[in-house]
Amino acid sequence: GDPVLPGSQVLPVQHVHPHMPGGLQETPAAVPERMRVSQGGLRPAHRTFTAFWIGLWSVLCFISTFATVATFLIDMERFKYPERPIIFLSACYMFVSIGYIVRLIAGHEQVACNREYEVEHIHYETTGPALCTVVFLLIYFFGMASSIWWVILSLTWFLAAGMKWGNEAIAGYSQYFHLAAWLIPSMKSIAVLALSSVDGDPVAGICYVGNQNLDNLRGFVLAPLVIYLFIGTMFLLAGFVSLFRIRSVIKQGGTKTDKLEKLMIRIGIFTVLYTVPATIIVACYFYEQHNRQSWEITHNCSCLLEQEVKRPDYAVFMLKYFMCLLVGITSGVWTWSGKTLESWRSFCTRLHTNEHVDGFC
Repeated sequence: GDPVLPGSQVLPVQHVHPHMPGGLQETPAAVPERMRVSQGGLRPAHRTFTAFWIGLWSVLCFISTFATVATFLIDMERFKYPERPIIFLSACYMFVSIGYIVRLIAGHEQVACNREYEVEHIHYETTGPALCTVVFLLIYFFGMASSIWWVILSLTWFLAAGMKWGNEAIAGYSQYFHLAAWLIPSMKSIAVLALSSVDGDPVAGICYVGNQNLDNLRGFVLAPLVIYLFIGTMFLLAGFVSLFRIRSVIKQGGTKTDKLEKLMIRIGIFTVLYTVPATIIVACYFYEQHNRQSWEITHNCSCLLEQEVKRPDYAVFMLKYFMCLLVGITSGVWTWSGKTLESWRSFCTRLHTNEHVDGFC
Protein backbone atom coordinates (compact mmCIF):
# COMPACT_ATOMS: atom_id res chain seq x y z
CA GLY A 1 0.00 0.00 0.00
CA ASP A 2 0.91 3.67 -0.09
CA PRO A 3 3.37 4.74 2.59
CA VAL A 4 1.85 6.90 5.32
CA LEU A 5 4.22 9.23 7.12
CA PRO A 6 3.74 10.33 10.73
CA GLY A 7 1.47 13.37 10.78
CA SER A 8 0.52 13.10 7.11
CA GLN A 9 -3.05 12.84 5.85
CA VAL A 10 -4.35 9.59 4.40
CA LEU A 11 -5.10 10.46 0.79
CA PRO A 12 -5.63 8.26 -2.27
CA VAL A 13 -2.20 9.36 -3.55
CA GLN A 14 1.41 8.66 -2.69
CA HIS A 15 2.33 11.38 -0.18
CA VAL A 16 6.11 11.24 0.11
CA HIS A 17 8.16 14.07 1.57
CA PRO A 18 11.39 14.72 -0.39
CA HIS A 19 13.44 14.69 2.85
CA MET A 20 11.69 11.75 4.49
CA PRO A 21 13.75 9.31 6.56
CA GLY A 22 14.35 5.82 5.28
CA GLY A 23 16.60 6.60 2.33
CA LEU A 24 13.91 6.94 -0.35
CA GLN A 25 15.27 8.77 -3.41
CA GLU A 26 13.38 11.77 -4.76
CA THR A 27 11.98 10.75 -8.15
CA PRO A 28 9.00 11.98 -10.18
CA ALA A 29 6.88 9.45 -8.29
CA ALA A 30 8.07 10.89 -5.00
CA VAL A 31 6.62 14.30 -5.80
CA PRO A 32 3.17 14.31 -4.18
CA GLU A 33 0.45 14.23 -6.84
CA ARG A 34 -1.34 17.16 -5.26
CA MET A 35 1.87 19.23 -5.70
CA ARG A 36 2.38 18.43 -9.36
CA VAL A 37 -0.06 20.96 -10.78
CA SER A 38 1.81 24.17 -10.08
CA GLN A 39 -1.13 26.42 -10.98
CA GLY A 40 -3.84 24.69 -8.99
CA GLY A 41 -5.63 23.27 -12.05
CA LEU A 42 -6.63 26.77 -13.18
CA ARG A 43 -7.81 27.33 -16.73
CA PRO A 44 -5.57 29.64 -18.84
CA ALA A 45 -8.22 32.40 -18.69
CA HIS A 46 -8.27 32.12 -14.88
CA ARG A 47 -4.48 32.25 -14.70
CA THR A 48 -4.39 35.41 -16.82
CA PHE A 49 -7.13 37.07 -14.79
CA THR A 50 -5.45 36.11 -11.49
CA ALA A 51 -2.21 37.80 -12.57
CA PHE A 52 -4.14 40.91 -13.69
CA TRP A 53 -6.30 40.99 -10.51
CA ILE A 54 -3.40 40.64 -8.07
CA GLY A 55 -1.28 43.04 -10.13
CA LEU A 56 -3.98 45.72 -10.19
CA TRP A 57 -4.65 45.73 -6.43
CA SER A 58 -1.01 45.32 -5.38
CA VAL A 59 0.06 48.34 -7.49
CA LEU A 60 -2.86 50.45 -6.17
CA CYS A 61 -2.01 49.33 -2.62
CA PHE A 62 1.63 50.32 -3.10
CA ILE A 63 0.73 53.78 -4.48
CA SER A 64 -1.73 54.48 -1.64
CA THR A 65 0.53 53.27 1.17
CA PHE A 66 3.63 54.94 -0.28
CA ALA A 67 1.74 58.25 -0.40
CA THR A 68 0.61 57.77 3.22
CA VAL A 69 4.11 56.94 4.49
CA ALA A 70 5.66 59.81 2.48
CA THR A 71 3.09 62.24 3.92
CA PHE A 72 4.07 61.08 7.42
CA LEU A 73 7.80 61.47 6.72
CA ILE A 74 7.46 65.10 5.56
CA ASP A 75 5.27 66.09 8.52
CA MET A 76 5.89 63.70 11.44
CA GLU A 77 4.54 66.06 14.09
CA ARG A 78 1.09 65.98 12.51
CA PHE A 79 0.44 62.28 13.17
CA LYS A 80 0.60 61.74 16.92
CA TYR A 81 -0.79 58.93 19.04
CA PRO A 82 -3.49 57.58 19.06
CA GLU A 83 -3.57 57.76 15.23
CA ARG A 84 0.13 57.10 14.50
CA PRO A 85 -0.32 53.26 14.33
CA ILE A 86 -2.26 53.87 11.07
CA ILE A 87 1.03 55.04 9.52
CA PHE A 88 2.89 51.89 10.62
CA LEU A 89 -0.04 49.77 9.43
CA SER A 90 0.25 51.50 6.02
CA ALA A 91 4.01 50.87 5.95
CA CYS A 92 3.37 47.15 6.57
CA TYR A 93 0.89 46.99 3.69
CA MET A 94 3.40 48.77 1.45
CA PHE A 95 5.83 45.88 1.98
CA VAL A 96 3.04 43.30 1.53
CA SER A 97 2.21 44.90 -1.83
CA ILE A 98 5.92 44.78 -2.77
CA GLY A 99 5.81 41.01 -2.10
CA TYR A 100 2.94 40.62 -4.58
CA ILE A 101 4.68 42.92 -7.10
CA VAL A 102 7.86 40.78 -6.90
CA ARG A 103 5.71 37.73 -7.75
CA LEU A 104 4.18 39.74 -10.64
CA ILE A 105 7.59 40.68 -12.08
CA ALA A 106 9.33 37.33 -11.50
CA GLY A 107 6.35 35.21 -12.56
CA HIS A 108 4.31 32.42 -10.96
CA GLU A 109 6.70 29.56 -11.82
CA GLN A 110 9.86 31.38 -10.67
CA VAL A 111 8.43 32.14 -7.22
CA ALA A 112 6.09 29.28 -6.28
CA CYS A 113 7.17 26.30 -8.37
CA ASN A 114 9.98 23.76 -8.66
CA ARG A 115 10.89 21.91 -11.83
CA GLU A 116 12.66 18.65 -11.07
CA TYR A 117 12.81 15.41 -13.05
CA GLU A 118 10.75 17.13 -15.79
CA VAL A 119 7.88 17.44 -13.30
CA GLU A 120 6.72 20.96 -12.42
CA HIS A 121 5.30 21.11 -8.92
CA ILE A 122 4.48 23.66 -6.27
CA HIS A 123 6.99 24.35 -3.45
CA TYR A 124 6.12 22.08 -0.53
CA GLU A 125 7.58 22.32 2.99
CA THR A 126 10.68 24.30 2.10
CA THR A 127 12.81 27.26 3.18
CA GLY A 128 13.89 28.24 -0.30
CA PRO A 129 14.88 29.18 -2.91
CA ALA A 130 15.79 32.77 -2.03
CA LEU A 131 13.06 34.42 -4.15
CA CYS A 132 10.38 32.23 -2.55
CA THR A 133 11.68 33.08 0.95
CA VAL A 134 11.80 36.83 0.20
CA VAL A 135 8.18 36.83 -1.03
CA PHE A 136 7.13 34.80 2.03
CA LEU A 137 8.80 37.24 4.45
CA LEU A 138 7.36 40.31 2.72
CA ILE A 139 3.80 38.98 2.71
CA TYR A 140 3.69 36.93 5.94
CA PHE A 141 5.92 38.98 8.28
CA PHE A 142 4.52 42.38 7.31
CA GLY A 143 0.97 40.99 7.00
CA MET A 144 1.06 39.74 10.59
CA ALA A 145 2.76 42.94 11.78
CA SER A 146 -0.08 44.97 10.19
CA SER A 147 -2.62 42.92 12.18
CA ILE A 148 -0.78 43.70 15.41
CA TRP A 149 -0.61 47.41 14.52
CA TRP A 150 -4.37 47.22 14.08
CA VAL A 151 -4.69 45.85 17.64
CA ILE A 152 -2.36 48.63 18.88
CA LEU A 153 -4.44 51.23 17.02
CA SER A 154 -7.64 50.02 18.65
CA LEU A 155 -5.85 49.96 22.04
CA THR A 156 -4.63 53.56 21.65
CA TRP A 157 -8.16 54.69 20.65
CA PHE A 158 -9.48 53.02 23.78
CA LEU A 159 -6.82 54.69 25.97
CA ALA A 160 -7.55 58.09 24.42
CA ALA A 161 -11.35 57.85 24.32
CA GLY A 162 -12.15 55.57 27.24
CA MET A 163 -9.34 56.17 29.70
CA LYS A 164 -8.80 59.89 28.83
CA TRP A 165 -5.08 59.39 28.20
CA GLY A 166 -3.24 62.25 26.48
CA ASN A 167 -0.95 62.00 23.43
CA GLU A 168 2.23 62.10 25.53
CA ALA A 169 1.01 59.42 27.96
CA ILE A 170 0.25 57.02 25.08
CA ALA A 171 3.50 57.90 23.26
CA GLY A 172 5.39 56.95 26.44
CA TYR A 173 4.52 53.30 25.72
CA SER A 174 5.46 53.47 22.02
CA GLN A 175 8.59 51.33 22.49
CA TYR A 176 6.42 48.50 23.85
CA PHE A 177 4.06 48.86 20.87
CA HIS A 178 7.01 48.51 18.48
CA LEU A 179 8.41 45.58 20.45
CA ALA A 180 5.10 43.68 20.19
CA ALA A 181 4.45 44.63 16.55
CA TRP A 182 7.85 43.50 15.26
CA LEU A 183 8.91 40.77 17.72
CA ILE A 184 5.80 38.55 17.52
CA PRO A 185 5.78 38.32 13.67
CA SER A 186 9.58 37.79 13.75
CA MET A 187 9.20 34.80 16.08
CA LYS A 188 6.43 33.34 13.93
CA SER A 189 8.40 33.86 10.70
CA ILE A 190 11.52 32.25 12.22
CA ALA A 191 9.39 29.30 13.42
CA VAL A 192 7.94 28.82 9.91
CA LEU A 193 11.41 28.89 8.33
CA ALA A 194 12.91 26.63 11.03
CA LEU A 195 10.15 24.07 10.47
CA SER A 196 10.59 24.33 6.66
CA SER A 197 6.90 25.14 6.39
CA VAL A 198 7.03 27.67 3.54
CA ASP A 199 5.02 26.47 0.55
CA GLY A 200 3.71 27.73 -2.77
CA ASP A 201 0.22 29.09 -3.34
CA PRO A 202 -0.97 27.32 -6.52
CA VAL A 203 -3.47 30.10 -7.31
CA ALA A 204 -1.65 33.37 -6.55
CA GLY A 205 1.85 32.09 -7.26
CA ILE A 206 3.26 33.47 -4.00
CA CYS A 207 5.14 31.70 -1.22
CA TYR A 208 3.33 31.63 2.11
CA VAL A 209 2.56 29.11 4.85
CA GLY A 210 -0.37 26.70 5.07
CA ASN A 211 -1.05 26.36 1.34
CA GLN A 212 -0.39 22.61 1.45
CA ASN A 213 -0.49 21.75 5.16
CA LEU A 214 -3.72 22.37 7.09
CA ASP A 215 -2.03 22.30 10.52
CA ASN A 216 0.30 25.09 9.39
CA LEU A 217 -2.66 27.07 8.03
CA ARG A 218 -4.52 26.78 11.33
CA GLY A 219 -1.52 27.42 13.58
CA PHE A 220 0.41 30.12 11.73
CA VAL A 221 -2.36 31.95 9.85
CA LEU A 222 -5.93 31.32 10.97
CA ALA A 223 -5.51 31.27 14.78
CA PRO A 224 -3.39 34.48 14.96
CA LEU A 225 -5.75 36.38 12.62
CA VAL A 226 -8.81 35.38 14.68
CA ILE A 227 -7.09 36.35 17.96
CA TYR A 228 -5.92 39.74 16.63
CA LEU A 229 -9.33 40.53 15.14
CA PHE A 230 -11.13 39.61 18.36
CA ILE A 231 -8.83 41.64 20.66
CA GLY A 232 -8.85 44.67 18.36
CA THR A 233 -12.63 44.62 18.01
CA MET A 234 -13.07 44.44 21.79
CA PHE A 235 -10.87 47.53 22.31
CA LEU A 236 -12.74 49.39 19.57
CA LEU A 237 -16.17 48.59 20.98
CA ALA A 238 -15.03 49.70 24.45
CA GLY A 239 -13.66 52.92 22.94
CA PHE A 240 -16.90 53.63 21.10
CA VAL A 241 -19.02 53.09 24.22
CA SER A 242 -16.80 55.59 26.07
CA LEU A 243 -17.02 58.12 23.22
CA PHE A 244 -20.82 57.99 23.18
CA ARG A 245 -20.87 58.53 26.96
CA ILE A 246 -18.56 61.57 26.65
CA ARG A 247 -20.74 62.96 23.85
CA SER A 248 -23.92 62.72 25.92
CA VAL A 249 -22.21 64.38 28.94
CA ILE A 250 -20.89 67.24 26.76
CA LYS A 251 -24.30 67.75 25.13
CA GLN A 252 -25.99 67.94 28.53
CA GLY A 253 -23.51 70.68 29.44
CA GLY A 254 -24.57 72.62 26.34
CA THR A 255 -21.17 72.42 24.64
CA LYS A 256 -20.83 71.80 20.88
CA THR A 257 -19.82 68.25 19.97
CA ASP A 258 -18.95 68.81 16.28
CA LYS A 259 -15.23 68.00 16.62
CA LEU A 260 -15.91 64.89 18.70
CA GLU A 261 -18.59 63.69 16.24
CA LYS A 262 -16.20 64.22 13.33
CA LEU A 263 -13.55 62.16 15.14
CA MET A 264 -16.09 59.39 15.86
CA ILE A 265 -17.14 59.29 12.20
CA ARG A 266 -13.50 59.03 11.05
CA ILE A 267 -12.76 56.24 13.53
CA GLY A 268 -15.99 54.49 12.52
CA ILE A 269 -15.12 54.62 8.82
CA PHE A 270 -11.59 53.30 9.38
CA THR A 271 -12.91 50.58 11.71
CA VAL A 272 -15.23 49.32 8.98
CA LEU A 273 -12.48 49.68 6.36
CA TYR A 274 -10.27 47.31 8.38
CA THR A 275 -12.70 45.03 10.23
CA VAL A 276 -14.83 44.02 7.22
CA PRO A 277 -11.88 42.92 5.02
CA ALA A 278 -10.18 41.18 7.98
CA THR A 279 -13.39 39.26 8.77
CA ILE A 280 -13.82 38.26 5.10
CA ILE A 281 -10.19 37.04 4.94
CA VAL A 282 -10.76 34.87 8.04
CA ALA A 283 -13.99 33.51 6.49
CA CYS A 284 -12.10 32.65 3.26
CA TYR A 285 -9.44 30.77 5.25
CA PHE A 286 -12.15 28.85 7.14
CA TYR A 287 -13.76 27.93 3.81
CA GLU A 288 -10.37 26.77 2.52
CA GLN A 289 -9.39 24.67 5.55
CA HIS A 290 -12.86 23.10 5.71
CA ASN A 291 -12.89 21.99 2.05
CA ARG A 292 -9.27 21.47 1.06
CA GLN A 293 -9.12 17.72 1.69
CA SER A 294 -12.18 17.19 -0.54
CA TRP A 295 -10.57 19.29 -3.28
CA GLU A 296 -7.37 17.23 -3.09
CA ILE A 297 -9.31 13.97 -3.36
CA THR A 298 -11.21 15.35 -6.38
CA HIS A 299 -7.97 16.51 -8.01
CA ASN A 300 -6.11 13.23 -7.45
CA CYS A 301 -8.83 10.62 -7.93
CA SER A 302 -10.55 10.41 -11.31
CA CYS A 303 -12.79 7.55 -10.12
CA LEU A 304 -15.22 9.82 -8.23
CA LEU A 305 -18.82 10.13 -9.36
CA GLU A 306 -19.87 13.58 -10.60
CA GLN A 307 -22.00 14.24 -7.49
CA GLU A 308 -18.98 13.47 -5.26
CA VAL A 309 -16.71 15.94 -7.04
CA LYS A 310 -15.88 19.06 -5.02
CA ARG A 311 -13.93 21.91 -6.56
CA PRO A 312 -12.81 25.21 -5.04
CA ASP A 313 -14.77 28.34 -5.83
CA TYR A 314 -12.39 30.53 -7.84
CA ALA A 315 -14.26 33.71 -6.80
CA VAL A 316 -13.53 33.06 -3.09
CA PHE A 317 -9.78 33.09 -3.77
CA MET A 318 -10.03 36.29 -5.83
CA LEU A 319 -12.01 37.87 -2.98
CA LYS A 320 -9.34 36.81 -0.45
CA TYR A 321 -6.47 38.39 -2.41
CA PHE A 322 -8.49 41.58 -2.97
CA MET A 323 -9.28 41.88 0.75
CA CYS A 324 -5.62 41.22 1.66
CA LEU A 325 -4.66 44.39 -0.23
CA LEU A 326 -7.79 46.52 0.27
CA VAL A 327 -6.83 47.71 3.77
CA GLY A 328 -3.58 49.11 2.38
CA ILE A 329 -5.51 51.05 -0.27
CA THR A 330 -8.06 52.40 2.22
CA SER A 331 -5.45 53.34 4.84
CA GLY A 332 -4.68 56.30 2.60
CA VAL A 333 -8.15 57.66 3.40
CA TRP A 334 -6.79 58.87 6.74
CA THR A 335 -4.45 61.33 5.00
CA TRP A 336 -6.96 62.57 2.41
CA SER A 337 -7.50 66.09 3.69
CA GLY A 338 -6.61 69.72 3.13
CA LYS A 339 -3.88 69.35 5.76
CA THR A 340 -2.07 66.83 3.54
CA LEU A 341 -2.04 69.23 0.58
CA GLU A 342 -0.77 71.95 2.91
CA SER A 343 2.00 69.63 4.20
CA TRP A 344 3.19 68.88 0.66
CA ARG A 345 2.98 72.54 -0.35
CA SER A 346 5.09 73.57 2.62
CA PHE A 347 7.55 70.69 1.92
CA CYS A 348 7.94 71.84 -1.69
CA THR A 349 8.43 75.42 -0.54
CA ARG A 350 11.17 74.31 1.88
CA LEU A 351 12.90 72.34 -0.86
CA HIS A 352 12.67 75.29 -3.23
CA THR A 353 14.04 77.69 -0.63
CA ASN A 354 16.81 75.48 0.75
CA GLU A 355 18.06 73.95 -2.48
CA HIS A 356 17.00 76.62 -4.99
CA VAL A 357 15.49 73.96 -7.23
CA ASP A 358 13.63 76.12 -9.72
CA GLY A 359 10.39 74.73 -11.02
CA PHE A 360 10.35 71.76 -8.61
CA CYS A 361 6.83 72.64 -7.43
